[in-house]
Amino acid sequence: MTMGETEFVIEPGRQDVVMVRVFEAPPEVVFQVVTDPELIPRWWGPHVLDTRVDRMEVTPGGRWRYVNIDAQGTEYAFGGVYHDVVPPERMVRTWEFDGMPGEVALETVTLEAVPGGTRYVAQSVHQSVEARDAIVKGGGPRGGREAMDRLAEVIAARVV
Repeated sequence: MTMGETEFVIEPGRQDVVMVRVFEAPPEVVFQVVTDPELIPRWWGPHVLDTRVDRMEVTPGGRWRYVNIDAQGTEYAFGGVYHDVVPPERMVRTWEFDGMPGEVALETVTLEAVPGGTRYVAQSVHQSVEARDAIVKGGGPRGGREAMDRLAEVIAARVV
């Protein structure tokens, strides 16, 4: 894997999606950017949507809620609960889209120092293969790739 590329592992018959990206910054910087509510709107989600952070309590038991807003003002809310937070190595949280109540995924993000940067791995485990496949068919990887590209820009601006 080279810097600047986002890879996805989406295997048939499995309930998970794994997204991997290497950023040119140490884990402390990557962790700080992905846990700063002021920076989330600059990178979270596809570039065609604006993002508002309604809640972000990055601590075990803390809740999070982000809202994507399209050009017509339609809102798409996502949220969940943080279960584990180990700066700058790992975050584990639930993930639920308001438009699909009850379809909760468990996301584990790990940050590992590698030569020249940080390997970011996000594994989302869904309740069923069908639920995972619906996210994939709905453009999840495309949105994830755009978000990772935007995140790389925010991180690059912090590494001077």
